[in-house]
Amino acid sequence: MQKVLLSIFLVCCWAAVLPAQNIPLSYYLPSIDYDPAVPTPEQVLGFPIGKWHLTHDQLLLYVRAVAAKSDRIRLEETGRTHEDRPLVILYITSPANQGRLEEIRQQHLALSDPEESKKADVSEMPAVVYQGFTIHGDEASGANAAPLVLYYLAAGRSEEVLKLLDHTVILFDPCFNPDGMQRFATWVNMNKSRNLVADPQNRELNQPWPGGRTNHYWFDLNRDWLPAQQPESQARLRVFQAWKPNILTDHHEMGWNSTFFFQPGVPERTNPLTPERNQELTAQIGQYHAAALDAIGSLYFSQENYDDFYYGKGSTYPDLNGGIGILFEQAGLEGHLRETANGTLHFSFPIRNQVTTALSTLKAAGELRTELLDYQRAFYQSGVEEARTDKRKAFVFSAPGDPARARAFIELLLRHQIRVQEVETSLRVEEKTFEACQSFAVPLEQPQYRLIRTLFENVLEFRDSIFYDISAWTLPLAFQLEYASLDKGQWKDIRDGKVLSTAPPLPLQRVDYSAYAYLMHWSDYYAPKALNLLQQKGIRTKVATEPFGDAQGRTFERGTILVAVQNQDLTPAALHEYIMRVSQESGISFYAVKSGLNPAGIDLGSNNFRPLEAPRPAMITGEGVSSTDAGEIWHLLDQRYGMPLTMLDMNDMGRYDLSKYQTLILADGRYNNLSAGATQNIRQWVQSGGTLILLENAVKWGAEQQLAKVKMLPEPKPDSAGMRRPYADLQDDLGAKSIRGTIFPGQLDRTHPLGYGFSSDDLPLFRNNTVFFKAAENPYATPLLYTSGVPISGFRSDVHQQNLSQSAGIVVSGFGRGRVICMAQDPNFRAFWYGTNKLMANALFFGGVIEGRGME
Repeated sequence: MQKVLLSIFLVCCWAAVLPAQNIPLSYYLPSIDYDPAVPTPEQVLGFPIGKWHLTHDQLLLYVRAVAAKSDRIRLEETGRTHEDRPLVILYITSPANQGRLEEIRQQHLALSDPEESKKADVSEMPAVVYQGFTIHGDEASGANAAPLVLYYLAAGRSEEVLKLLDHTVILFDPCFNPDGMQRFATWVNMNKSRNLVADPQNRELNQPWPGGRTNHYWFDLNRDWLPAQQPESQARLRVFQAWKPNILTDHHEMGWNSTFFFQPGVPERTNPLTPERNQELTAQIGQYHAAALDAIGSLYFSQENYDDFYYGKGSTYPDLNGGIGILFEQAGLEGHLRETANGTLHFSFPIRNQVTTALSTLKAAGELRTELLDYQRAFYQSGVEEARTDKRKAFVFSAPGDPARARAFIELLLRHQIRVQEVETSLRVEEKTFEACQSFAVPLEQPQYRLIRTLFENVLEFRDSIFYDISAWTLPLAFQLEYASLDKGQWKDIRDGKVLSTAPPLPLQRVDYSAYAYLMHWSDYYAPKALNLLQQKGIRTKVATEPFGDAQGRTFERGTILVAVQNQDLTPAALHEYIMRVSQESGISFYAVKSGLNPAGIDLGSNNFRPLEAPRPAMITGEGVSSTDAGEIWHLLDQRYGMPLTMLDMNDMGRYDLSKYQTLILADGRYNNLSAGATQNIRQWVQSGGTLILLENAVKWGAEQQLAKVKMLPEPKPDSAGMRRPYADLQDDLGAKSIRGTIFPGQLDRTHPLGYGFSSDDLPLFRNNTVFFKAAENPYATPLLYTSGVPISGFRSDVHQQNLSQSAGIVVSGFGRGRVICMAQDPNFRAFWYGTNKLMANALFFGGVIEGRGME
């Protein structure tokens, strides 16, 4: 007993004395026989794990070296990051299983087919475990643990390892987020001292904005499993859906004064679509983690803080795919040595905990193998049984006037292996018309029944008021689609439509030659990309502020883009050739017209066609700015619109020449640390005719500086304000005061330039903040208004209902010759809120078109 206590004491003290020593493999891994032909991390890297933070290229170097030496490993590149770093997956199993890997995969996939699974024998079937590390680049202990786990699996020769490999296929992803990992490792290594400094105020331990958490465009990849808008996520999903693992582990870090967390999370905050058996198995696996951490003396906790509600996280997404998702949260150091509430800890300590729980997961998978496989089979069988009793038989959807939005949604569904069919017969449901060959249906009776429900359903009932992430993500609302559920009779009429294997191509019209003019609808999602291409070429463009109809019987709405052939720098033939190129690159149809005289509405020479100036956008970045919100804007403009965006540092705003830009964007954030000189620079620029776009909390700064003429609504007080409350209710009360990702109804003025291109006045709005301001006193200056404080989907905060029911979504105010556009919500949320992206595009391209009399 004394020896056991002494060993635990030494383990706890080891992390504090390690800085002066080399770190042996025995500190991390079981003392078993290892194959000397497989190189250790130190043999390849030249230093032991934990001495430095691995960069991604070093991690990849070791991964490739081991794969080249081991017949237990097959390495595959699955994609590339935005910065062109390889995304790799390693298939780890016994040499015998490697020889029949595809056969094993097909047998395993049969468990997700309710009919095929009935005859599947799981007695000898391997379990499939997906182990992923460091989806947040600055949570580095996971990726630094990966080489050690890999070495154990590739070189270990114990009976336990050999048995594990015989009965398990491991999908091993050494780093989910290579770009973020590289950014963070570079920072901590370049600021590391020979004599390690544990002071939390040390430069090494305080990475600069935007930090290494996110990917290249500053997206949180652990919120992207469901939307799957980033290349890293799409690569992961291809692997995940190709195998449908029984367990997926996601290795994270949390605050440095914490210990170690493993799931289950808070029971009351588990999504009700998750079967109870899932949580039972999660708890069983948790017993293995507890035993392993007990053995090395590490503190831990479970069933607190974290939850399994939002299915867009790595630890929750498997729960709707027949598997068990497991979140690990290790107290992070953000450097090599740090003073914490649990003592002065060296980087090797969190690495060891990550290694330990990675191995305990594999032990659990081996010993619970048949239970996990049986659960997977039962999950899909019960899902189809529930679908058969569901009165709804399918969902139908369309995007009138905008096939690109429908196409993007179909691509998302297909990534999740959801069956989508064409609607070949027009139908009318719930006073909505779904045209043949332009509409699509998703039948509910298919293996992904539960996943379809979470994508399509509005949710208004909750067991808790606290959410680790968002409370609503109804994707047809996010894509601003027309959609409805179909009953048995309605579904019977269209059920034989063609099943899609890929999203349909965009219906491009041939661009005829014109010596007069070309027209382009603004309703298509990629119309801003086409307009940007025209403006970058120096082509003069105008926008219609009134509707019209041409001699061919075509109708054109407000927002239609006009390109006159005469008085351009290009010859008519060259202009036609370039417009054809723009059409192909953007997927937008252009219409040739031969006359400016229209039988309906305005003529092409009318002053109601307003000339457009290129946006020439810039955005303030730096400490205080929400990097994720700024990243969404950067991604939208750069990736989808092909538009260069200048990013200005907040600390230097006083010295920049802002006359180079037509538009300045302030994403959500705190701008009170802008200097007086910087504020004056912005003020003078707006007065001179610039368009300032303020988003979310940036509106507060604009109001304080009297740049934005908006009246902020005060933070409402709950009915219990001033009353004595139990201390234990503190977190619940705070949760009730927040708006954690809720969808509210908005009403859009489509005659306003900021409303151009939308197909409906009704616009679902995603709210993730408590920024409220009143509608403008000028009756023309509030193009977007909240119509109710009652959500369409998501948690209802009664505290904010009154504020929402009388607040504006957008207010436009004048300042000198310029204009200030204030948006209360994020129109670009996580790159999947396609339905409101056009608010951002309209502010960029049409902000200068708004008349002075239409501003507050």
